[in-house]
Amino acid sequence: MANKVYVGNLSYETTDDELRELFKECGNVASIRIITDAYTGKSRGFAFIEMETSEEAKSAISTLNGRELNGKVIKVDEARENRNRDRGPHQNYRKY
Repeated sequence: MANKVYVGNLSYETTDDELRELFKECGNVASIRIITDAYTGKSRGFAFIEMETSEEAKSAISTLNGRELNGKVIKVDEARENRNRDRGPHQNYRKY
């Protein structure tokens, strides 16, 4: 198992600091990345958290999955490898 976990069903107001505080119960947090909308910059309601070791990641999944955070029950699971997805005909266009 890798050290990276997926966290879903986050409140749009959840911050990096709140996630770090919650996940440090299970070990050392190496990095946090809340996924945001490219156009608005607002949270999309999920994040990826990298723990220092795979054991800490396993602990986070078993301990925190189903826990309430900011009024929502979060889903914590092993992060899956990013697959190439077809984003449609505009996938190569950038916002300038």
